[in-house]
Amino acid sequence: MTREEAKRRATELVAKMTTEEKASQLRYDSPAIDRLGIPEYNWWNEGLHGVARAGVATVFPQAIGLAASFDTELLKDVGDAVATEGRAKYNSASSRGDRDIYKGLTFWSPNVNIFRDPRWGRGHETYGEDPYLTSRLGVNFIEGLQGDGEYMKAAACAKHYAVHSGPEAIRHSFDAKATPKDLEETYLPAFEACVKEAKVEAVMGAYNRVNGEPACANHPLMEDVLRDKWGFEGHFVSDCWAIRDFHENHKVTSTPEESAALALKTGCDVNCGCTYEKLMEAYDQGLISDEDLDRSCIRLFTTRFLLGMFDKTEYDDLDYRAVESREHIDLSHRAARESLVLLKNTGVLPLDKKEIKTIAVIGPNADSRQALIGNYHGTSSRYVTVLEGIQDILGEEARVLYSQGCHLYKESVENLAKNDCIDRLAEARAVAELADVVVLVVGLDETLEGEEGDTGNSDASGDKLSLYLPDSQRTLMDAIFEDCSGEKPIIVINMTGSCIDLRQADEAADAIIQAWYPGARGGSDIAGLIFGEYSPSGKLPVTFYDSDYEQPEVTDYSMKRRTYRYMDGEAFYPFGFGLTYGDCRVDGLNVTVTRDASGTLTGADLTIEASNAGKEDTDDVLQIYIRSRDSADATPNPSLCGFRRVHIKAGEKISVGLHIDRRSFTTVDDKGVRDVTGHVFDIYAGFSCTDERSARLTGHECAVCELNI
Repeated sequence: MTREEAKRRATELVAKMTTEEKASQLRYDSPAIDRLGIPEYNWWNEGLHGVARAGVATVFPQAIGLAASFDTELLKDVGDAVATEGRAKYNSASSRGDRDIYKGLTFWSPNVNIFRDPRWGRGHETYGEDPYLTSRLGVNFIEGLQGDGEYMKAAACAKHYAVHSGPEAIRHSFDAKATPKDLEETYLPAFEACVKEAKVEAVMGAYNRVNGEPACANHPLMEDVLRDKWGFEGHFVSDCWAIRDFHENHKVTSTPEESAALALKTGCDVNCGCTYEKLMEAYDQGLISDEDLDRSCIRLFTTRFLLGMFDKTEYDDLDYRAVESREHIDLSHRAARESLVLLKNTGVLPLDKKEIKTIAVIGPNADSRQALIGNYHGTSSRYVTVLEGIQDILGEEARVLYSQGCHLYKESVENLAKNDCIDRLAEARAVAELADVVVLVVGLDETLEGEEGDTGNSDASGDKLSLYLPDSQRTLMDAIFEDCSGEKPIIVINMTGSCIDLRQADEAADAIIQAWYPGARGGSDIAGLIFGEYSPSGKLPVTFYDSDYEQPEVTDYSMKRRTYRYMDGEAFYPFGFGLTYGDCRVDGLNVTVTRDASGTLTGADLTIEASNAGKEDTDDVLQIYIRSRDSADATPNPSLCGFRRVHIKAGEKISVGLHIDRRSFTTVDDKGVRDVTGHVFDIYAGFSCTDERSARLTGHECAVCELNI
């Protein structure tokens, strides 16, 4: 169905409604209108990395892990799987008249905010710190979710528009101030791509203000940019209870009626929360009109018609057997394998099962289901922790000794429940002493980094106070390193959704794996990497700083000194970094400028010669960066402008063709104007970032081509 046809039908239907009925349909829990054959509908559903909060579903790696794959095709496949399972659940529930929360077809995903500060608790919901990577992955996830059938398979929602990445504790009253340059250069590009390329059906506002105006009633962002400049035709939804913040916290209005009117007139079509229950009072006070209600109501019913909610569709026969299908479980394993990032390897990995008699698996995340799933997750019918994955892969071939080692964050036994009398640290040292190899599994989980109100991290409301692991884990690591370093191999697996200071591990461990939150069955994929069933290929979608790098205040939304594009020091593990069991390098780079018939620059065609000098076949991620030499408006450091996941066999040479578009050559001035202002560019091609630290860690520098346009 075309949008024009859906809008026509929506307009005709809304014309039959009373004012009260129209107002009722703008709530997220919109009631039925029986006389018009309209069933009730709850707009709130979640699908960040699998259908969430709605019972059993395939639980894929958390979004930050999906980002580490640098794999656009994977994101499209995951989006399609989420939509398929969502449709199956919707068909099952609605056939029984069950139209409750988390059972609809409007998924409030993906989160395409920029992970600008490593302390932000919700950063693991995003695709990382780079606007280009975020836009490519976001577009493909949305295209997979919404599908390309006669009807929309499910409706995606790009959130949280647009300048939102902490701090969690004050998000309901905070004013994020961003310059026109930072808006256009960093905060808006992913949203623009989601709207203009993927035709995302919904956009969600944030809790905070942006440059003085609430994000859910922000005239410049919602009207001037989203609707007028980008041509957004879908519907706008508030974050949950964000409109209530207008009068309670932001103090830009005085009453709920004024808040509802401000949001509606600015273009917020559906309210997650309770404030739109006051729409009729606002109407009676003359604050809103029938025209305001009609506009939003038509937008919402256009979406419902596009989803085929009043028609027979090609998706009606999807039943519950689509949930956690073999195909989707296999896809989740592929996603987990591609997400894992090997940060250090002295040559100890992969382990040879034949040479190991006893292995010690130690740490608070070694046997933790919580550390597999991140937040906004579904329920799996089976979980495989790291411990279980190693046990499964070794079978009876070796003895697996296990110790929790310490509590996730409590420092000592004295702080635990009185009936917990086990000295975890002593036990950990005992099993480590007996082992041939030690696997130390540390990190966080959604109780320590996540959304305000949803975590046990009361000190920072979900944000991190520092980049260090909790003291309990650092004490455990010190003990194991003191006992075992130099005596036997130590492999550290860090399960976090964000940057952690890993200097302690880097100094003493033989190998380090950044595992993120790898999905419900991700422990088997971690074990597969350790024992060489495949070569790791994930890349960091965020910079890993150490705690000596002076971070700007979390409340400072200037991009100065933030992320790999603007930092003025050296990253500990750079953006785009990740090792493999191969040895891939770029041997040659040829760049040709492309122009249209009128001679206007359209981009550049690249031919990259690459090879794998190692002994193992591997996937790897070819990365392209660009920087203007002569534009005063250029970012301080080169920016990602292209990437492709490739497979290179041991000893093989390949040639890869890539195109980078005109936008890659643009810069943004202080007024927020984007244009091609440079004439001389450096273009870099490699399997990591362009900085010296990456070259030292990988042993290879990027190939560089100077280009005059």
